[in-house]
Amino acid sequence: MARGAILAALAMPVVLAGCADKRGGSVPYDVKNFSNPDAPVALKTNDSYHIGPGDVLSVVVFRVPDMTGDVSVDMTGNFTMPLIGQVAAIGKTSDDLAKELAQRLGAKYLQNPEVRVAVKSATNQRVTIDGSVKQAGIYPIAGSTTLIQAIALAKGTDTDANPRRVVVFRTIGGQRQAASFDLTDIRRGAATDPEIFGNDIIVVDGNKARQNFRDALSAVPLLSLFRPF
Repeated sequence: MARGAILAALAMPVVLAGCADKRGGSVPYDVKNFSNPDAPVALKTNDSYHIGPGDVLSVVVFRVPDMTGDVSVDMTGNFTMPLIGQVAAIGKTSDDLAKELAQRLGAKYLQNPEVRVAVKSATNQRVTIDGSVKQAGIYPIAGSTTLIQAIALAKGTDTDANPRRVVVFRTIGGQRQAASFDLTDIRRGAATDPEIFGNDIIVVDGNKARQNFRDALSAVPLLSLFRPF
């Protein structure tokens, strides 16, 4: 994943210059109105959508009504189907899963089965974690997740990270907004560990990441930089 590309897409002026292990930058701390994000828009799945925990799938086995219906993918990424038992669905496309079910049913139970799988309800939420973390990327979250837990998904902060300057981007009231958080204070119990929601973008400051920030911002025209704070 190109870290600079992710930040350029945000089109926001995150000024993170300064010495490591200090607060600072243009994004404020202790934001009072950094509330829950806007309600998510219904996800339009396509052939490249990968199934995640909490998704509801419509499984149709043609000419076998007893095996046709909706199934829910549990938090471990599995669901149960008659005859073949537990099925691992996480990370697969609907076409991949349909082919697998047809193969498993055809191996023992049905002759030339035809199977169709569609994502009926996609509840899988993802967060983007970038900057000075050990493994930047896009991660699925299920249920309540805090900032500390989200950073742990990325294998923790990198050795050059400034844990006192972590920025969370979120869409509130139709606008992309941001707030800074101090991981050091959170770990000490001096600050609340904030809740993280699907579609949040988390950026950890650090020496290695700083040039990526500058490169991304230099590629964005000045007039297109969004300044909601």
